[in-house]
Amino acid sequence: MRAPSSDLPIEFSSVTVTAKAVTVLDRISLTITGGAPTVLIGPDGSGKTTFLRTAMGLLAPSEGSVRWGGRENVPPERRAFTFQRPVLLRRSAAGNVRYSLAAAGIARGDRSRRTTELFALVGLSGLEDRPARRLSGGEQQRLALARALARDPVLLFLDEPTASLDPAATKSIEDIVKAVAARGVKVVMSTHDLGQARRLAGDVVFLHQGRIVETGTAGEFFAAPRTAELKTFLNGGLLI
Repeated sequence: MRAPSSDLPIEFSSVTVTAKAVTVLDRISLTITGGAPTVLIGPDGSGKTTFLRTAMGLLAPSEGSVRWGGRENVPPERRAFTFQRPVLLRRSAAGNVRYSLAAAGIARGDRSRRTTELFALVGLSGLEDRPARRLSGGEQQRLALARALARDPVLLFLDEPTASLDPAATKSIEDIVKAVAARGVKVVMSTHDLGQARRLAGDVVFLHQGRIVETGTAGEFFAAPRTAELKTFLNGGLLI
Protein backbone atom coordinates (compact mmCIF):
# COMPACT_ATOMS: atom_id res chain seq x y z
CA MET A 1 0.00 0.00 0.00
CA ARG A 2 1.20 3.49 -0.80
CA ALA A 3 0.26 6.68 1.00
CA PRO A 4 1.15 9.71 -1.08
CA SER A 5 -0.07 13.02 0.27
CA SER A 6 -2.23 13.90 -2.74
CA ASP A 7 -5.49 13.85 -0.76
CA LEU A 8 -4.01 15.08 2.52
CA PRO A 9 -4.61 17.19 4.43
CA ILE A 10 -8.41 17.24 4.42
CA GLU A 11 -9.51 20.78 5.18
CA PHE A 12 -13.06 21.60 6.27
CA SER A 13 -13.71 25.34 6.04
CA SER A 14 -16.98 26.51 7.68
CA VAL A 15 -18.80 23.45 6.32
CA THR A 16 -22.54 23.27 6.86
CA VAL A 17 -24.63 20.35 5.61
CA THR A 18 -28.42 20.55 5.67
CA ALA A 19 -31.00 17.91 4.85
CA LYS A 20 -34.67 18.82 4.52
CA ALA A 21 -34.09 22.10 6.37
CA VAL A 22 -32.31 20.29 9.23
CA THR A 23 -28.73 21.32 9.93
CA VAL A 24 -26.70 18.12 10.27
CA LEU A 25 -23.24 19.72 10.29
CA ASP A 26 -22.96 23.27 11.57
CA ARG A 27 -20.02 25.44 10.41
CA ILE A 28 -17.36 22.76 10.77
CA SER A 29 -13.75 23.90 10.42
CA LEU A 30 -11.10 21.21 10.87
CA THR A 31 -7.89 20.01 9.27
CA ILE A 32 -7.09 16.30 9.21
CA THR A 33 -3.46 15.40 8.55
CA GLY A 34 -1.59 12.13 8.14
CA GLY A 35 -0.51 9.86 10.97
CA ALA A 36 -2.39 7.77 13.52
CA PRO A 37 -6.16 7.36 13.18
CA THR A 38 -8.51 10.28 13.72
CA VAL A 39 -11.50 9.05 15.73
CA LEU A 40 -14.90 10.75 15.85
CA ILE A 41 -17.03 10.32 18.96
CA GLY A 42 -20.34 11.77 20.05
CA PRO A 43 -23.92 10.79 20.83
CA ASP A 44 -26.27 9.37 18.20
CA GLY A 45 -27.35 12.08 15.79
CA SER A 46 -24.28 14.23 16.42
CA GLY A 47 -23.25 14.22 12.74
CA LYS A 48 -20.46 11.62 12.70
CA THR A 49 -21.68 9.69 9.65
CA THR A 50 -22.43 12.88 7.73
CA PHE A 51 -18.95 14.16 8.55
CA LEU A 52 -17.38 10.97 7.20
CA ARG A 53 -19.48 11.03 4.03
CA THR A 54 -18.58 14.65 3.44
CA ALA A 55 -14.88 13.96 4.03
CA MET A 56 -15.08 11.08 1.56
CA GLY A 57 -16.74 13.31 -1.02
CA LEU A 58 -20.06 11.45 -1.03
CA LEU A 59 -21.92 14.57 0.18
CA ALA A 60 -21.38 18.15 -0.95
CA PRO A 61 -21.47 20.93 1.66
CA SER A 62 -24.51 23.18 1.63
CA GLU A 63 -22.15 25.97 2.66
CA GLY A 64 -18.38 26.18 3.03
CA SER A 65 -15.82 23.97 1.33
CA VAL A 66 -13.78 20.79 1.66
CA ARG A 67 -10.31 20.55 0.16
CA TRP A 68 -8.17 17.47 -0.30
CA GLY A 69 -4.49 18.25 -0.60
CA GLY A 70 -5.40 21.89 -1.24
CA ARG A 71 -7.85 21.07 -4.05
CA GLU A 72 -11.64 21.00 -4.24
CA ASN A 73 -13.77 18.54 -6.22
CA VAL A 74 -11.08 15.84 -6.30
CA PRO A 75 -12.31 12.42 -7.56
CA PRO A 76 -12.15 9.91 -4.66
CA GLU A 77 -9.80 7.54 -6.47
CA ARG A 78 -7.53 7.04 -3.44
CA ARG A 79 -10.25 7.14 -0.79
CA ALA A 80 -12.31 4.23 0.50
CA PHE A 81 -15.34 3.99 2.79
CA THR A 82 -16.84 1.13 4.76
CA PHE A 83 -20.35 1.39 6.13
CA GLN A 84 -21.60 0.21 9.49
CA ARG A 85 -23.56 -2.53 7.74
CA PRO A 86 -21.58 -3.84 4.76
CA VAL A 87 -23.48 -4.45 1.53
CA LEU A 88 -21.90 -7.53 -0.03
CA LEU A 89 -22.36 -8.94 -3.51
CA ARG A 90 -24.10 -12.28 -4.01
CA ARG A 91 -20.89 -14.11 -4.81
CA SER A 92 -17.99 -15.67 -2.97
CA ALA A 93 -15.86 -13.73 -0.53
CA ALA A 94 -13.01 -13.74 -3.02
CA GLY A 95 -15.41 -12.72 -5.79
CA ASN A 96 -16.29 -9.61 -3.81
CA VAL A 97 -12.63 -8.64 -3.54
CA ARG A 98 -11.87 -9.45 -7.18
CA TYR A 99 -14.77 -7.22 -8.20
CA SER A 100 -13.25 -4.33 -6.24
CA LEU A 101 -9.82 -4.99 -7.70
CA ALA A 102 -11.27 -4.88 -11.22
CA ALA A 103 -13.12 -1.65 -10.41
CA ALA A 104 -9.84 -0.20 -9.15
CA GLY A 105 -8.17 -0.99 -12.47
CA ILE A 106 -5.90 -3.77 -11.20
CA ALA A 107 -4.67 -5.93 -14.09
CA ARG A 108 -6.40 -9.30 -14.35
CA GLY A 109 -3.12 -11.15 -13.94
CA ASP A 110 -2.46 -9.46 -10.60
CA ARG A 111 -5.88 -9.95 -9.03
CA SER A 112 -5.31 -13.45 -7.67
CA ARG A 113 -2.11 -12.41 -5.89
CA ARG A 114 -3.68 -9.24 -4.51
CA THR A 115 -6.74 -11.18 -3.32
CA THR A 116 -4.50 -13.58 -1.42
CA GLU A 117 -2.59 -10.67 0.14
CA LEU A 118 -5.77 -8.89 1.20
CA PHE A 119 -7.32 -12.01 2.70
CA ALA A 120 -4.15 -12.56 4.72
CA LEU A 121 -4.19 -8.94 5.91
CA VAL A 122 -7.76 -9.15 7.21
CA GLY A 123 -7.46 -12.67 8.59
CA LEU A 124 -9.81 -14.40 6.17
CA SER A 125 -7.37 -16.81 4.51
CA GLY A 126 -9.15 -20.09 3.79
CA LEU A 127 -12.56 -18.47 3.42
CA GLU A 128 -12.11 -17.27 -0.17
CA ASP A 129 -14.75 -19.65 -1.58
CA ARG A 130 -17.33 -19.09 1.17
CA PRO A 131 -20.45 -17.20 0.01
CA ALA A 132 -19.97 -13.68 1.31
CA ARG A 133 -23.44 -13.45 2.82
CA ARG A 134 -22.89 -16.64 4.83
CA LEU A 135 -19.95 -15.19 6.72
CA SER A 136 -20.40 -14.10 10.33
CA GLY A 137 -20.93 -10.42 11.10
CA GLY A 138 -17.29 -9.92 12.04
CA GLU A 139 -16.09 -11.79 8.95
CA GLN A 140 -18.35 -9.69 6.73
CA GLN A 141 -16.90 -6.51 8.20
CA ARG A 142 -13.37 -7.81 7.58
CA LEU A 143 -14.35 -8.65 4.02
CA ALA A 144 -15.68 -5.12 3.60
CA LEU A 145 -12.31 -3.84 4.76
CA ALA A 146 -10.52 -6.06 2.25
CA ARG A 147 -12.74 -4.66 -0.52
CA ALA A 148 -12.00 -1.12 0.58
CA LEU A 149 -8.27 -1.79 0.72
CA ALA A 150 -8.40 -3.19 -2.80
CA ARG A 151 -8.47 0.46 -3.90
CA ASP A 152 -5.02 0.97 -2.33
CA PRO A 153 -6.37 4.03 -0.53
CA VAL A 154 -4.55 6.98 0.93
CA LEU A 155 -7.60 7.62 3.12
CA LEU A 156 -9.83 4.99 4.70
CA PHE A 157 -13.12 6.09 6.30
CA LEU A 158 -14.80 3.67 8.70
CA ASP A 159 -18.31 4.28 10.02
CA GLU A 160 -18.77 2.44 13.34
CA PRO A 161 -16.84 -0.60 12.06
CA THR A 162 -17.39 -2.70 15.20
CA ALA A 163 -20.98 -1.79 16.06
CA SER A 164 -22.84 -4.90 17.28
CA LEU A 165 -19.73 -7.12 17.10
CA ASP A 166 -18.58 -9.30 19.98
CA PRO A 167 -15.25 -8.61 21.72
CA ALA A 168 -13.27 -11.13 19.66
CA ALA A 169 -14.56 -9.74 16.36
CA THR A 170 -13.97 -6.20 17.62
CA LYS A 171 -10.34 -7.00 18.41
CA SER A 172 -9.88 -8.45 14.92
CA ILE A 173 -11.13 -5.22 13.33
CA GLU A 174 -8.98 -3.10 15.63
CA ASP A 175 -5.91 -5.16 14.73
CA ILE A 176 -6.60 -4.52 11.04
CA VAL A 177 -6.99 -0.78 11.67
CA LYS A 178 -3.63 -0.74 13.46
CA ALA A 179 -1.96 -2.71 10.67
CA VAL A 180 -3.37 -0.46 7.97
CA ALA A 181 -2.38 2.70 9.83
CA ALA A 182 1.13 1.30 10.30
CA ARG A 183 1.39 0.99 6.51
CA GLY A 184 0.77 4.72 6.13
CA VAL A 185 -2.94 4.78 5.30
CA LYS A 186 -4.78 7.57 7.10
CA VAL A 187 -7.79 6.14 8.93
CA VAL A 188 -10.70 8.37 9.91
CA MET A 189 -13.36 6.49 11.83
CA SER A 190 -16.37 6.95 14.05
CA THR A 191 -17.10 4.85 17.11
CA HIS A 192 -19.52 4.68 20.02
CA ASP A 193 -16.91 2.78 22.06
CA LEU A 194 -14.78 5.12 24.20
CA GLY A 195 -12.40 2.28 25.01
CA GLN A 196 -11.84 1.76 21.32
CA ALA A 197 -11.18 5.46 20.83
CA ARG A 198 -8.55 5.31 23.58
CA ARG A 199 -6.91 2.25 22.01
CA LEU A 200 -6.77 3.48 18.42
CA ALA A 201 -6.84 7.26 18.22
CA GLY A 202 -3.98 9.57 17.52
CA ASP A 203 -6.42 12.44 17.78
CA VAL A 204 -10.10 12.64 18.70
CA VAL A 205 -12.95 14.85 17.50
CA PHE A 206 -16.04 15.20 19.70
CA LEU A 207 -19.21 16.14 17.84
CA HIS A 208 -22.52 17.21 19.36
CA GLN A 209 -25.53 18.60 17.50
CA GLY A 210 -23.50 18.90 14.33
CA ARG A 211 -20.77 21.02 15.89
CA ILE A 212 -17.20 20.24 16.89
CA VAL A 213 -17.24 20.77 20.64
CA GLU A 214 -13.69 19.68 21.36
CA THR A 215 -10.73 18.10 19.59
CA GLY A 216 -7.17 17.21 20.49
CA THR A 217 -4.55 14.50 20.78
CA ALA A 218 -5.92 11.37 22.44
CA GLY A 219 -3.84 11.67 25.60
CA GLU A 220 -4.83 15.26 26.31
CA PHE A 221 -8.40 14.76 25.14
CA PHE A 222 -9.22 12.00 27.62
CA ALA A 223 -6.99 13.20 30.48
CA ALA A 224 -8.15 16.81 30.59
CA PRO A 225 -11.51 17.49 28.90
CA ARG A 226 -12.10 21.23 28.67
CA THR A 227 -15.85 21.49 28.01
CA ALA A 228 -18.82 20.57 30.16
CA GLU A 229 -20.32 18.61 27.26
CA LEU A 230 -17.29 16.37 26.88
CA LYS A 231 -16.98 15.82 30.63
CA THR A 232 -20.63 14.76 30.71
CA PHE A 233 -20.19 12.43 27.73
CA LEU A 234 -17.03 10.77 29.08
CA ASN A 235 -18.76 10.21 32.42
CA GLY A 236 -21.69 8.46 30.75
CA GLY A 237 -24.15 11.29 31.14
CA LEU A 238 -26.89 12.20 28.69
CA LEU A 239 -26.44 15.10 26.30
CA ILE A 240 -29.58 16.83 25.05
